Amino acid sequence: MTSVLVVDDDPAILQIVEAVLRSGGLDVSTCSTGRDGLLAAHSRVPDCAVLDISMPDMTGLDVCRALRDDASTADVPVLLLTGRGQWLDVASGFDAGADDYLVKPFTAQDLLLRVEVLTAPVPG
Repeated sequence: MTSVLVVDDDPAILQIVEAVLRSGGLDVSTCSTGRDGLLAAHSRVPDCAVLDISMPDMTGLDVCRALRDDASTADVPVLLLTGRGQWLDVASGFDAGADDYLVKPFTAQDLLLRVEVLTAPVPG
């Protein structure tokens, strides 16, 4: 089963994202801080990470960079899920190493599709 780590400091968003991903048959673990998210990723490397950008202890950009800088998590696909939708925010997300970027509010179908694409086996 595909495992997804979701890190967001908003309990309501965390609950919604978890429910959506579980409804898609994914194994979901959640954290509410960037530091806890990094610890969780190193404890059990997920197949994908969904990160909020705006968190009080570490931003999702910081978490993404830290994942990329560690050999054990460098290849984990990262989806940034955030309320920041300006082009500079999106560019900063990709510069930090994100594989995809989704702006809140989002649809359940869009979130599931993006995670499925990020975790799909590479043909060939």
